[in-house]
Amino acid sequence: MASSSSSYLTISPRKLRSDLYSYSYQEDSSTPLVINVLASLIERSMARTERIVKNGSWSLSKAIRTNIFYCRDIPDMTIQSYLERIFRYTRAIPSVYVVAYVYIDRFCHNNPGFRINPWNVHRLLITTIMLASKYVEDM
Repeated sequence: MASSSSSYLTISPRKLRSDLYSYSYQEDSSTPLVINVLASLIERSMARTERIVKNGSWSLSKAIRTNIFYCRDIPDMTIQSYLERIFRYTRAIPSVYVVAYVYIDRFCHNNPGFRINPWNVHRLLITTIMLASKYVEDM
């Protein structure tokens, strides 16, 4: 996983707001900025989990580790490319990704034993994006 290669972007709130509300679905259009932001936030969370595990302040024992969304093999796809692929094939509006992050944040706060890591991040993302899409686009 390329969690250490995440680059920190300076993003203005005005640019993000513009990106959220005025995105057009043209074939040659680029990926919305919100996807880059979400990928960066998730990668930072995974890096924080790695630091906690390396420092020994969080045990990976079966008693503590939460196996929700856990997969046996780590996918070879980065978080950024995974989110871009989801965007390309679902055409979900950018606000869906914001709501998906809110769901991830709430889930992590309500389940303190859960940590985002390379074994669960892809399933967590697709599930929250699906739920957020249902919520946002069916209103």
